Amino acid sequence: MRRDEIRRFVAARYGLRGTLSLHRRALGPDLLRAPLNVALSPLFLLTRLVAGLLSLAGLRRAGSWLASRRIFLGSDVARQVEADLGAFIHKLDDKGAGVAAPAETVAKAVADYAGTRNAVAEITTSLLVLAAGLALFHAATPGVLSLAGPVADMRAQDRAIDDFLLGRGLGRLWHGAFPARHDGLQLLLTGAVLAVIASVVTTFAGLVADPLQVWTGTHRRRIRRLLARLDAADPRTGALPEREHLLARLGDLSDAAVILWRYLRG
Repeated sequence: MRRDEIRRFVAARYGLRGTLSLHRRALGPDLLRAPLNVALSPLFLLTRLVAGLLSLAGLRRAGSWLASRRIFLGSDVARQVEADLGAFIHKLDDKGAGVAAPAETVAKAVADYAGTRNAVAEITTSLLVLAAGLALFHAATPGVLSLAGPVADMRAQDRAIDDFLLGRGLGRLWHGAFPARHDGLQLLLTGAVLAVIASVVTTFAGLVADPLQVWTGTHRRRIRRLLARLDAADPRTGALPEREHLLARLGDLSDAAVILWRYLRG
């Protein structure tokens, strides 16, 4: 019975029509919160890793306290996701297929689910950035940092060709042989603009990621795992970060590694 209810809930909430309805709530203050939440993601992962280590070391009270800290700014989309999932779990209770965990633990698990969904949106954005780098520059760009350099170089090249004294035709030939390079300010401004664009893309990435996860069954499996942990009433529920958060931060580390490699190569 529970599996059927999960299937119906996922199809209604995260199918194409459901996710379109959900993302209407992003058209507002969420667009301002998105860049800050992306910047806070590494801090979230750090607190969850420390909380997990504390729990594994037997300091469960300290680990639970740290895991309960809300790092992200609450978004309208996340609040709707939490409300929908919370109502779904309550509906299971009414049908005799509920969970054994107390209400406080359920609320924490529901909030974690919304955070995991946001991490998936970040992964989707990273894949889009990687695809853009491969298509435009034939280079691996797993994040905004590694994409900013090639984009800044492209802008510097276009500007240098436009400003060439003998016209664009000769300018294109000259700077084809002697490419223009960006300066520090251009790189900084380009990175800032790309970061804002990436945060907006992340806000609406669920329009692609949600239906895809419905098709692959990822949403259903994630909710089943959540309910299984709540059934077990595990006190460490939510202390360790979900793998989606680890994958999202792996993208950040890959981005930094690409930048370091380019710097060492000169």
